[in-house]
Amino acid sequence: MDLTEKAELARKGDKQAFVLLIRTIQQSLYVIARSIVKNNEDSADAMQETITKAFTSIHTLKEPAYFKSWIIRILINECNQINRKKKRVSLLPYDLRKTSYKDEYEQVELFEVIDELDEQLQTIVTLFYIEDLAIKDISKVLEISEGTVKSRLFRARKLLSEIMLGEGEDKYELS
Repeated sequence: MDLTEKAELARKGDKQAFVLLIRTIQQSLYVIARSIVKNNEDSADAMQETITKAFTSIHTLKEPAYFKSWIIRILINECNQINRKKKRVSLLPYDLRKTSYKDEYEQVELFEVIDELDEQLQTIVTLFYIEDLAIKDISKVLEISEGTVKSRLFRARKLLSEIMLGEGEDKYELS
């Protein structure tokens, strides 16, 4: 059974289908939350609130095919609310970001570089490259135009390449 079918069943009141949906996308939700709020506790809080809100309002989901985009939008709103409440940045070790990427060291470097971007660009890069969402879906989730998503991705790529090239020059400089 795919996400759309599970979402349709959940929308009709099937609690087990909702649980299966959440289990299917929980890793994605965590990665997105973690990229926005920067620590495990706040990520867990955001996910818990998101799941609660999604469960109580699943009947309002208009198109089951867009369940993932719908719940990501809820999650982003929750994360932004947490960040507004904190009004500070908390830095934690990058090894807290345990995901299914190839190599732990590559993962650390990836997140270190992404964290050097501003918050808007971090979110776009995470959704596009880490969560593999299409530009159209990112546009819906963030409620911005596809052109804005494309321009932010372009700007993020440019900044990321500058960051990476800058690090490379320092690392390999001849004495």
